[in-house]
Amino acid sequence: MPVFRGEVFQSVSFRLRDPGGFEEARRALENDQRIQVDAHRETDFYDSQSEVLTRILRILAYLITSIMAVGAVFGAVNTMYAAVAARTPEVAVLLTLGFRPRSVLASFLAESAVIALAGGVIGCLLALPINGMVTSTTNWNSFTEVAFAFRVTPELLLTGVIFALVMGLLGGFFPALRAARLPVVEAIR
Repeated sequence: MPVFRGEVFQSVSFRLRDPGGFEEARRALENDQRIQVDAHRETDFYDSQSEVLTRILRILAYLITSIMAVGAVFGAVNTMYAAVAARTPEVAVLLTLGFRPRSVLASFLAESAVIALAGGVIGCLLALPINGMVTSTTNWNSFTEVAFAFRVTPELLLTGVIFALVMGLLGGFFPALRAARLPVVEAIR
């Protein structure tokens, strides 16, 4: 009130004896003709205050994840093409011995998956130290400071490992397909 030099309250916070009675208290306040009120639970109020910030951070996260995913796929493609090129004679021997092309494809895809899985697990281990770390930023909706803690949950770790595995399989598919389609005569040279 002193900031606005008036007899007006910007907000009022109170705790109910019974948290389950919020709806009844809200109806009573909104039905009182002497006051104009917009009643919210405190958590809902702060959620609404941070909507813009949440949306911006989510867009940034998706953008950065997409860029890194493209880089991961190109890294897997490069690694697997190098593996195929280095083992061309071995692939020719396998095909000569009667291994089917799909077996060669499956072996290179399995190798790509194992490399990606190892990378995903290492990435998760590197993310663990930031669990619980608190940082803050400006809430662009109200120009106040918002503090939040990073939470590295088991679900996030599992999602990260699965994402790494998918990126590895995507990146390893075309080199594995090339290895499976190698003409035996050309591969032996």
